[in-house]
Amino acid sequence: MGARRWLVAALALSTCLACAAPAAARQKWNTRVFAHVSDPGYPALSLVAPDRTVYVGTFTNAQGSDTGPSKVFAYRPNGKLRRTYTIKGQTAGAAHGVQVAAIDARGILYLLDQNPSRVLTLNPRTGAQATYATFRDVPPCMSSLKTTDCSDTVMDNPPEPDYTAWGRDRSMYVTDYQQAVIWRVPPGGGKPQVWFTDPQIDGSLFGPAGIVLLPDHRTLMFDTSAGGVTTPGDPTTGQLYKLPIKPNGKPGVLRQIWESGPKEGPDGFAVARSGHVYLALVGPQTNQIVELSQTGKELGRFPADTSGDNGSPVPFDEPSSVQFDGSRMIVTNDAFFSGDASHFVVFDVWAGEPGAPVFVPGLKPRVRYRLTVHPSSVGPGTHTFHFHATRNGKALRGAVVRFAGQSSKTDKHGNAAIVANLTHTGRRRARLTRGHRRHPRTLATASVRVH
Repeated sequence: MGARRWLVAALALSTCLACAAPAAARQKWNTRVFAHVSDPGYPALSLVAPDRTVYVGTFTNAQGSDTGPSKVFAYRPNGKLRRTYTIKGQTAGAAHGVQVAAIDARGILYLLDQNPSRVLTLNPRTGAQATYATFRDVPPCMSSLKTTDCSDTVMDNPPEPDYTAWGRDRSMYVTDYQQAVIWRVPPGGGKPQVWFTDPQIDGSLFGPAGIVLLPDHRTLMFDTSAGGVTTPGDPTTGQLYKLPIKPNGKPGVLRQIWESGPKEGPDGFAVARSGHVYLALVGPQTNQIVELSQTGKELGRFPADTSGDNGSPVPFDEPSSVQFDGSRMIVTNDAFFSGDASHFVVFDVWAGEPGAPVFVPGLKPRVRYRLTVHPSSVGPGTHTFHFHATRNGKALRGAVVRFAGQSSKTDKHGNAAIVANLTHTGRRRARLTRGHRRHPRTLATASVRVH
């Protein structure tokens, strides 16, 4: 999540530096309050499940004084609360926080717990919880990549799992915010191994945060909330990186593609189908989402200033994570520094473009068909209607459009045309179909209004 560590980090650095609507109805960046998060508040990472349930975990407060159990809230796609889960087995007397970081093909959730430092599974149907992996202190010498014999070395910062991404082999890659490490948890859980570490991603008090497996399923993208010890310039700037997974499972060559401004605190992010990256900036008094191209070029920020004014009743107040749900983004508002309970919300922010599918081992991608028609409103008479069919956003060839007693097959561009004589007012439905001609399967529909 990043915000809690920023409180300590900012002090240290200052010392050292002296509900989705149709696209036509919403403009890009249009922001609505999706849901208010109740006690203990401080919503951290959110996750959008394949059935569009939104799961949100709660984090610690700025003082670290909230030692009660963390909670996970499950919301319907319209923002209505479906169920609340209370986390078990957390360290007594410690500050607690969980992040809903992943889901598997069975629908089991994977939470990153802070105390104890572990991956915890949660069955949302039964509420059952179990430890999947636990993390350990990593000695400073590990980050040099020169030795793994650290038996005589004093331990560095304690582990703090932050974000995770699935690998193709069902392994789990987990960023460690305080130890400049990316862990690899073996398939099925068990003892995590240090998979990648480098001085470039070591910000001393904080390191890698958000992580995503890109659509090629061979490249990890991750960010850091501040620069590593070898980064020239201002060490308070964060970076966005690409890191290949080699065929033998080892990390490839780290490549930086973007750098933030000072103390902006890059945190959670999501990737659109276009390749654009939407990244939350959780640094103190930043309150923005930045949009980047595939190559790291800044395409825009919202809002344009750091006021947090997003046009909704609640301002951005340390937005910490971004997840796609169709063409809208689910953005958590941690409100870590202000502690304003009225700001403990989840936002629905319109991106105006669909998100890239999030890889889940063994989960078949959801197929979405769409049929559009032009014109969609006519007077009585004979007209030529032009249809366009898509499957997951791409032109659909060879499907049959049925309308007004006639049919036409789509071409390689997904287009079909039908000439029809409509005499009665009202709505007429067109169907996109496949299958046996006597019993076709309807994939999508479109309507024409006769007025």
